[in-house]
Amino acid sequence: MVYSHKNKKGNTYYLHKKGRLFYFSKDPKSGIDMPTGFVVIENKKTGLPMLKRK
Repeated sequence: MVYSHKNKKGNTYYLHKKGRLFYFSKDPKSGIDMPTGFVVIENKKTGLPMLKRK
């Protein structure tokens, strides 16, 4: 199941992976599950979600 995150502005983002890079996109295609050992944080100014190690 694809991991989705709804930010403070109400936009839904889906988690993707390319190589060792994790990123969020509005496109749900080819999304991935949440990897273990990570948490989601949001950029305070833009509201964009980011992954951070626990």
